[in-house]
Amino acid sequence: MKRRPLSVRAALFAMLLTLAPAALAQPPTPTLDTGDTAWMLTATFLVLMMTIPGLALFYGGMVRAKNVLSVLMQCFAITALVSVLWVVYGYSLAFDTTGMIADTVNLHSAIGSFKQVMLAGIQPSSLYGTVPTSVFVMFQMTFAIITPALIVGAVAERMKFTALLWFVALWFTIVYVPMAHMVWGGPGSLLGGWGVIDFAGGTVVHINAGIAGLVACLVIGKRHGYPHVAMAPHNLGYTLMGASMLWLGWFGFNAGSAVAANGSAGMAMLVTQIATAAAALGWMVAEWLRHGRPSMLGIASGAVAGLVAVTPAAGTAGPGGALVLGLVTGIICFFSATSLKRKLGYDDSLDVFGVHAVAGIVGALLTGPLAAAAFGGYGDIAGPWSQLWIQFKGVAFTVVWSGVLTLVILKLIGWTIGLRVDQEEEQLGLDLALHEERGYNLS
Repeated sequence: MKRRPLSVRAALFAMLLTLAPAALAQPPTPTLDTGDTAWMLTATFLVLMMTIPGLALFYGGMVRAKNVLSVLMQCFAITALVSVLWVVYGYSLAFDTTGMIADTVNLHSAIGSFKQVMLAGIQPSSLYGTVPTSVFVMFQMTFAIITPALIVGAVAERMKFTALLWFVALWFTIVYVPMAHMVWGGPGSLLGGWGVIDFAGGTVVHINAGIAGLVACLVIGKRHGYPHVAMAPHNLGYTLMGASMLWLGWFGFNAGSAVAANGSAGMAMLVTQIATAAAALGWMVAEWLRHGRPSMLGIASGAVAGLVAVTPAAGTAGPGGALVLGLVTGIICFFSATSLKRKLGYDDSLDVFGVHAVAGIVGALLTGPLAAAAFGGYGDIAGPWSQLWIQFKGVAFTVVWSGVLTLVILKLIGWTIGLRVDQEEEQLGLDLALHEERGYNLS
């Protein structure tokens, strides 16, 4: 066989060497993974269950009987309203990456574009990683739903239904959507560029909603008679059922944020269980020592606090870190929802600030050191204390962002249609006054 001259073979070899890096640099073509897709469909169902019926029952049981339907109605209506707004423009503004440049801060570091309004361009074959884009859109929709629904607990039993709907629409648009983009928007996002770790929504969901709840209850004012008139929960059975649904649904919330059926999802599920159980016990023991008895409402609230705290850390903390995080959070939130609330005198009806904001802040801060290998974590960070500083910046930004913009929205609504029902309607109860229905017809 006739051999090619050495120079020709050398030239061909050199050309292959030149082309090889370019070929290797091409990202792999995304392909659908049925296992990931099945898990994300399941996770989406679990997160939606957290709002209806989970949060609705959790809150509904804690209000007085004359207001139970109003809380259930608010959670249900928010689910419908935010679903529509998410499709029309919310997803596009939160997750469209047009104009974003890695390591560069510009307008699109804070907000997406209108390129995918009405979910334009999303087909059954469209993929987000290894799952259909439609599934990712739906999964993130459930986060957008529960976040403003959490605020209901801070203003329960006194806010106009009309005012609530306007507030949710404006708050979702002005506060939540940009916050989701700044944290989860990808390369070029503001807080993501800082290196803030928020696996499943410590800043985006819980601190955001908790601070908004505090501002809302301060602006709207206390319920008539608070704190001198007894306003005991009317059905703690509902509350326990709701808390249990939140606990179960949170596995979708945290483990689903891996957007895959993999080891990260498995570890997120494990640390979620550990932190929740530890926080429930931490709150129970603290209450037992302080008041001489444990309460069902207390252990349920402690469990929710643990769920909130582990949310930002679920992708980077190890089992030991989750245990410590849960215990610390349960004890701190017991005092923030009882002693701190009584001392400062604000009427956060169902402890949105005391549980969600406080646990969210504790969890977001401790996510930094707990991500380090030295503390049993799995995060890719420079160091535990440098990451703690980054987490602090993210928390501070979220507090200011949510607090200031929530105040502006509430003042605007107050100056136009008004925020709260009149005293007669409040005494009658919102079920009859606003909806002409009763939660219980016993005659």
